[in-house]
Amino acid sequence: YQQITTHPRVKTFDLSSIKACLSGAGPLMQEVQDRFEALTGARVVEGYGLTEASPVTHCNPIFGVRKPGHIGVPLPSTDAKLVDIETGMVDVAAGTAGELCVRGPQVMQGYWNRPEETAAVLRNGWLHTGDIAVQDPDGFFRIVDRKKEMIKSGGENVYPRDIEEALFRHPAVRDAGVIGIPDARYGELVKAFVVLREGATVTAEDLIAHCRASLSGFQTPKQIEFRQELPRTQVGKLLRRVLAEEERKQAGPPGG
Repeated sequence: YQQITTHPRVKTFDLSSIKACLSGAGPLMQEVQDRFEALTGARVVEGYGLTEASPVTHCNPIFGVRKPGHIGVPLPSTDAKLVDIETGMVDVAAGTAGELCVRGPQVMQGYWNRPEETAAVLRNGWLHTGDIAVQDPDGFFRIVDRKKEMIKSGGENVYPRDIEEALFRHPAVRDAGVIGIPDARYGELVKAFVVLREGATVTAEDLIAHCRASLSGFQTPKQIEFRQELPRTQVGKLLRRVLAEEERKQAGPPGG
């Protein structure tokens, strides 16, 4: 959807035949959804799944209530709940962030010949997804971020998606990715990688100020690096782990 909306010749094509689209694999930024729908007149609904669940568990209704930024409600015969991030053993209330767990007929029986890894994610009949989510009073779920990619800065939980959403709202930004980088005082600091739209110019200071207007101080990026492209999978999912690995290699060994 992002590539279509930013293609230089997109307005030369008639896309009015598109009526409904599904989005998965990674978070669909609100700005991208809005631009695509304005361009085509189609309705885009976001869903969620993972390979271990064959591979879908949630989706917004194509017709009916749709909540932007949410993955929707569990599919038929699928149960979902949220548990505490620290132990994964205590159910959390609606409105509280927790690790998303699912169970249903589409959930795997286990990893082939990997009993320890199976036991780590399949517990008491529930698949622990490793994704942090929030459930609203209507039963709609919203993914906050990956548990492994959450940034701890000064004792605060920072979710990269929140910062990426803020960056996408800047008209000069075509793509953005956020990771945590080590810091002796705060544990981790927020670093953003940004790809600008063709012909756009903006400084790192401008983008930091833009983020500061809508984010808390501990969420606001302390560093911004401009890139020509960001690493993504074939289906467009941002590979934050690749950015983190590149950052580690660039920083060198600790104390080096």
